Amino acid sequence: MVQKNKLIKTFFLFFCILILFTSYPIYSDDLEQEEVKNIFSEIQNEIAEASSSTTNSTLNLNSRSCVVIDRLSKTILYGKNEKKKVKMASTTKIMTAIVVLENSSLDKTVEVSKKAAGTGGSRLGLKTGDKISIRDLMYGLMLCSGNDAAVCLAEHVGGSIEGFSELMNTKAQTLGLSNTHFESPHGLDSDQHYTTAYELALLSDYALKNTTFLSIVGTKNYTVTINGRPKSLSNTNELLGNLNGVYGIKTGFTNGANRCLVTACKRGEMDIICVVLGADTKSFRTKDSIKLIEYSFNHFNYFNQKQCIQEALMNWNNNHTNYFTIQKGTTNQLTLKVEPAFESSPFIPLPKELIPDIETSISVNGNLIAPIHKNDVIGQITLSSQGKEIVKFDLLSDTHIAKNNIINYLSLFFKNYPNQLEKTIENML
Repeated sequence: MVQKNKLIKTFFLFFCILILFTSYPIYSDDLEQEEVKNIFSEIQNEIAEASSSTTNSTLNLNSRSCVVIDRLSKTILYGKNEKKKVKMASTTKIMTAIVVLENSSLDKTVEVSKKAAGTGGSRLGLKTGDKISIRDLMYGLMLCSGNDAAVCLAEHVGGSIEGFSELMNTKAQTLGLSNTHFESPHGLDSDQHYTTAYELALLSDYALKNTTFLSIVGTKNYTVTINGRPKSLSNTNELLGNLNGVYGIKTGFTNGANRCLVTACKRGEMDIICVVLGADTKSFRTKDSIKLIEYSFNHFNYFNQKQCIQEALMNWNNNHTNYFTIQKGTTNQLTLKVEPAFESSPFIPLPKELIPDIETSISVNGNLIAPIHKNDVIGQITLSSQGKEIVKFDLLSDTHIAKNNIINYLSLFFKNYPNQLEKTIENML
């Protein structure tokens, strides 16, 4: 009987451990360098085929949603369900990190609560009462995806998980992320915890502008100190150090979100963010990320839209000095300028095959009625190639033209009266 009870207890303990690990999987997201190289080799033909095809090419991807954006112009280079709301697992910690960085000192030391220490899933390995700095918690958050570190940081900055989540959602609203909502700092599955691939890319772009964040997510290995004792950490991002140009940023996995990866990569002048969400395995997550990154760099080049548009508009203004008829206006001389939106992105990424055939067209209404105010929309300028519209900007009045009043009319009459009288007399003689 004693032996039987012992067996029952052993089985029960084993069952509890199994449930624990099934419910909160340990996120062992890293792949060995050789594995990444093998994956890259496997998909070279797919990358080459997609990169050499037309702009409508479709990559063979496993991920449920993904996006690649150009950081300079925020242009979407490739997308698949990129604006669909989905779970994002530990990529949540990108927002966690930026909220902490903007609201706390990294040098402060905190004590780990029972709640933080008891948080499941991937862990830094904190215990109740441990002493650790905010800086080391940040490395534990972003390198080994510590959920315990996330809760500890949330309690320190927001007072509680709920309070910190409010800060996260306020920040999301500030950044214009209307399809993003947070309920925790770690990203464990919750129905009201979601984002889109596109908005996660925009969030990542914002976070990477913070130099401390940039340094943390670009770190391959780091040693933290817990209660005065060192502990070595390795970054779970399998592409960091293994794929040319990759400099961050975050992995993720839950049963609801599947495998997720946000990657920042820069080669030459082009800087991109790639987001894959909902991949079935780590291998698929890595393959999809590599396909998207290589496709983007192989398929796109920067084009100087600012120079092209300015030259086209200057030529138009020079060749159309008497183009406008402005009824009731003090003058017919009107010059145009381009709306300032294009100034923020002078270079835009375009498929390589479109660049040689870039054409500029200007559409303007020549018959206007005064008054014309400075910055009134007068027309549009469009860049296109091979019948495909690329960008369109408003053309604005660079001049204020007042409406004639009685004084203007009288002045004009007396100014022209002598000449008109002289012509009338000549015609009579």
